[in-house]
Amino acid sequence: MRRLIPLLLLITTCTHKQPDNKIVTQIVKCATAEAVDYTERDFAALSTADDAVNLAFKIAGRVADVPVAKGQSVRRGELLAELDKRDVELQVEAAEATYREAESRLKRGERLLEHNAISLQEVESLKSRVAQARSAYENALDLLKETRIVAPFAGVVERVYVDTYQRVASGETIVRIVNPVSTTIGFTAPENLITELDNPATHYSVIFDAWPEVSFEAKIKSFARTSSDALGFPVSLRLINTDTSRYKISPGMTCMARVITQTSDSTTVAVPLTAIYAPIGGKDYVWVIDTESRVQCREVELGGVLTRGLVEVRKGLHAGEIVATAGVYKLTDNQQVRIIE
Repeated sequence: MRRLIPLLLLITTCTHKQPDNKIVTQIVKCATAEAVDYTERDFAALSTADDAVNLAFKIAGRVADVPVAKGQSVRRGELLAELDKRDVELQVEAAEATYREAESRLKRGERLLEHNAISLQEVESLKSRVAQARSAYENALDLLKETRIVAPFAGVVERVYVDTYQRVASGETIVRIVNPVSTTIGFTAPENLITELDNPATHYSVIFDAWPEVSFEAKIKSFARTSSDALGFPVSLRLINTDTSRYKISPGMTCMARVITQTSDSTTVAVPLTAIYAPIGGKDYVWVIDTESRVQCREVELGGVLTRGLVEVRKGLHAGEIVATAGVYKLTDNQQVRIIE
């Protein structure tokens, strides 16, 4: 009998009926769908140079001097590079000598014409030769000027492409300078925004990483209507009413371009991104909380991402409806929830 007692206890323990699991009320956070009559979109952007130019010689030759270096500030008219000009100087001297000789012959011919010792036709021929010689001389002087590259505006040398004594071809890039003060912002826009870019109702602003608390007003400068690489459409903005003496904006600074467009669709609402339930299958849903604090899964059609962590909902949701914003992947249809503030 002593051996049966533990066995009876074991049977009693294993056959004890467990209590039914209670349905646990899910605790959620919520938000109210807000009607929106505008769309805000943010794009990663970069400040670009207002003035930038690649400079080259119009003639071939050997580089005699490059008195500037990368990052150096230059004034307008300052020498950037110079060619060996001895060959060009010889051309100038020869062209000048030919011109002076043609002038001398013309003067002698005009004196002879006064004494009828030469025909008028011969004098006209001498005048034609003088004009040709003058043109050749002036061209040679222009070539002499082309042996020097000077800064067309005050800026910074961004890059030097050649070294002293290097032989270069006509049109080969020698140096690049940029304006150190930038008021131009560049970003890439998607195709669904192109029709709104030149709309007078569209507004632009720019926020730099260096001054996150300052919003700079901007306007559209230019944009491409075609895209060959399928990566988007290049857009340029121009900052307006910006104190460049206080905010030192230079090319290459990272920023965010904000584009605000109006919408005529009165059914568009906005909800937090965290309210979107997107299970495997490619569709988007939200959990709508009814008056009895139960959630209902509803399919929605999303638009663009707005600021402040919001997203457009174009179809499937109405303004004033309450949606769950936390734990959306743990909810089940018709589940009871408890809302926390």
